[in-house]
Amino acid sequence: MKQPLAYVHPDAKVADNVVIEPFVSIDHDVVIGEGTRIGSSVTILPGTRIGKNCKIFPGAVIGAAPQDLKFQGEYSTVEIGDNNTIREFVTINRGTSAKGKTVIGNNNLLMAYVHVAHDCKVGNNIILVNNVQLAGEVQVDDWAILGGMSAVHQFVRIGSHVMISGGSLVRKDVPPFIKAGREPLSYVGINSIGLRRRQYNNDKIREVQDIYRYIYQKGLNTAQAVEIIEAEMAATPERDEVLLFVKDSKRGIIRGYFPD
Repeated sequence: MKQPLAYVHPDAKVADNVVIEPFVSIDHDVVIGEGTRIGSSVTILPGTRIGKNCKIFPGAVIGAAPQDLKFQGEYSTVEIGDNNTIREFVTINRGTSAKGKTVIGNNNLLMAYVHVAHDCKVGNNIILVNNVQLAGEVQVDDWAILGGMSAVHQFVRIGSHVMISGGSLVRKDVPPFIKAGREPLSYVGINSIGLRRRQYNNDKIREVQDIYRYIYQKGLNTAQAVEIIEAEMAATPERDEVLLFVKDSKRGIIRGYFPD
């Protein structure tokens, strides 16, 4: 359903049952899937792909050119999956030649004033609380929650099931299954509540705790901790996910917390 005061370019591919409220602007080279609702004054620019059953609230801008001085006008996209809620005044920029696209997965909640910069990859079932700011080429893995007003440095990766406290400055990679807080951002424990909500049993949670005791609480450097974990702990999906994350980290992982 399109309101007469909305503008939809004739080349845009919009499913028949998409709701488009007044003062929306949808440009050419846009695809919007079934059941999606576009709130008043939303702007959707070329190269945007939006899946099914998304809710986009007033004032959001999706598919704007990257805020990157290296961008030379090359073709790029924003790809948004299904069942996402994108609240008021969220901005999502399209990609650059670095990766070619900015990706948002499925079942995510992006609260008001969130910014997702060029070439970011946001997974599934993620919550970005009000005013979270993701710089270019940030990766956020499934089930992560970033507290309000958090700012994430470019190229940082945030692991699955991570919980980051509000107002955090995220300068280094945050490995899976943990909580992070304080300044500078530090390990503050396992996200045990989140893991229980996602049906991790006590044995799995204890296993994750044991992994991070080696990494953060035994006075080992990261390489030593990885070597011991590989030698002494049986291979499991959780162990291997943490080890692979740490080994692949380009910026290094956040520090452990040591009280003054």
